[in-house]
Amino acid sequence: MNEHFAELPPLPSFDYAQYGEVSLKALPANQLIGGKFLSRNALLIPHVCHHDSVDISTLDEKRKEWNNAFPEQKVTMLPLLIKALVATLKLYPVFNSSLDESGKNVILKHYYNIGIAIDTEKGLVVGVVKQCDSKSISDISEEISRLSIKARSRGLAMEEMSGGGITLSSLGDLGGTGFTPIINAPEVAIIGVSRAEYKQCFSADKQASIRYMLPLSLSYDHRVINGADAGRFLAEFQRQLNAESLFAQITKS
Repeated sequence: MNEHFAELPPLPSFDYAQYGEVSLKALPANQLIGGKFLSRNALLIPHVCHHDSVDISTLDEKRKEWNNAFPEQKVTMLPLLIKALVATLKLYPVFNSSLDESGKNVILKHYYNIGIAIDTEKGLVVGVVKQCDSKSISDISEEISRLSIKARSRGLAMEEMSGGGITLSSLGDLGGTGFTPIINAPEVAIIGVSRAEYKQCFSADKQASIRYMLPLSLSYDHRVINGADAGRFLAEFQRQLNAESLFAQITKS
């Protein structure tokens, strides 16, 4: 496949100074390295992005109740998303897989290591929270904090960025209604999380209510996953985010 890209014309080159004053700013090393991998992934993986919104009204209420009762052990939304994602992956294991080198087989992973995109001054890095199925919400929260602090200070070791099955990229409070995240190869899917908003929603009998809706953007490798599976996957993710079993885990954190 690479030989086809070699035939593409080069990107145009301009003398930007002819239009006005300019200056040069070097890209951080992490961004230079990451950019090469992102370019490869964007070119070689047939991406499709499925957008949806999930109702997290009850989950956020439970989270706030816990945080009010135990302010020293506050829980953010990210570890809750991870626990719901693990439950969803158990039902849809192809999202926790990789293509083998032949491209003819998928390697299904029976472990649940979730990558999290971390924004640093030197560029974006992905830390991996290992064995999320056996960790509590509190344990996952502490591991996210540890990885984030280390990534923004002295940097993550290679083993702390390896072994992921699927990645979560959260914009948190930065805003946006959706985006198209690039798959972190050799994974076959990545979920982008935008800012939740209160919206007016209607039930099947046309009754209006205000719900707290979280926008999700699921990019997937179309060689492995089809659109129907993506729709079912996000529908199940919504169910898991509203499952009593997840609510119960918050009180055990």
